[in-house]
Amino acid sequence: MSKLDLKSRLSELEFQVTQNAHTEPPFSGKFFNFFEVGTYKCICCDSVLFDSQDKFKSSTGWASFHSSINDKALKLVEDHSFGMLRIEVVCSNCQAHLGHVFNDGPKPSFKRYCINSASLNFKKNG
Repeated sequence: MSKLDLKSRLSELEFQVTQNAHTEPPFSGKFFNFFEVGTYKCICCDSVLFDSQDKFKSSTGWASFHSSINDKALKLVEDHSFGMLRIEVVCSNCQAHLGHVFNDGPKPSFKRYCINSASLNFKKNG
């Protein structure tokens, strides 16, 4: 899907987050404090990225997961923006920016995938 197609289909925030690596304001995303059972998909290409059983309350202001749905769903990229080293999380299928991953999460992975709600859609189980 082209950037022009995405620009016409996504909200301004969704486009800026997924295509220009912006970050939504903390505590504002629709999935920040959302805990229904289902799967989270990339808003751009509909690839399945996260399962609700891997989501946890991190109180950081963004949706947080300790694992992805599978090892191939996400691509991790070094991010040197803002004068620091972070690990950016992108959709492996379409390269949409999702957020960042940190090593301060819970067991079993000790990872915290800090994900912008604006980059996700949710499909409820059932």
